[in-house]
Amino acid sequence: MTASLPLSGKRALVTGGSRGIGAAIARQLAADGADVAITYEKSAEKAEAVAAEIRALGRKAVVVQADAGSTEGPQKAVDGAVAVLGGLDILVNNAGIAGEAMFADQTVEQIDALLNVNVRGVLLTSKAALPHLGDGGRIISISSVLADRVPFPGVTVYSATKSALEAFTLGLSREVGPRGITVNLVKPGATDTDMNPADGPNAPMMLNGISLGRYGQPQDIASAVAFLAGPGASYITGASILVDGGIGA
Repeated sequence: MTASLPLSGKRALVTGGSRGIGAAIARQLAADGADVAITYEKSAEKAEAVAAEIRALGRKAVVVQADAGSTEGPQKAVDGAVAVLGGLDILVNNAGIAGEAMFADQTVEQIDALLNVNVRGVLLTSKAALPHLGDGGRIISISSVLADRVPFPGVTVYSATKSALEAFTLGLSREVGPRGITVNLVKPGATDTDMNPADGPNAPMMLNGISLGRYGQPQDIASAVAFLAGPGASYITGASILVDGGIGA
């Protein structure tokens, strides 16, 4: 008899799932048995390509255009997922933006964009998802190793937005714990994506501090998320897990 997959029958929403870490997470959750909804802001073609991969695994896939930084985007994302999947068991708050600039030089608009996507978007998406999450649901947010330490200048506001997710994770885990819903944070280090390529200008500096001597791959982050989404992590909540190759050591 073939063993069932760990996420069989589960329904997941991955925000910002059209590329990079988000796409890897969506693929892994589907490989583990979940039906998956993904959101995108502009990359419709890439989002549809990820959805096609998910369907090829025999899972349902939903693509929703939603801006995580807007007031209505988070609710639109959840509504679009629930309308097709029929409910929600797993939320992965992955959508985020980076902004590298000296704080004194950043405009109010740039600061607002970082706060709106990286903080408010996570809060509002989680709020919209809560009525649909059954007992034993999962909320997993993607932060950054830069939430804990800022080893170089130019990421002050970005780091502040990712640090804010620590307190949100701790507080929400207390509120929803009685329902068996877990709330956890995954903090990637340098990961080879469009936002931070392994051959980019920052790579030599970053590699110098990574114990394993290599950039992470999106799949490294996806594997950690899939574990937290699965039955083996039912007693883990309010936790922050570093997936950084040792850069935070």
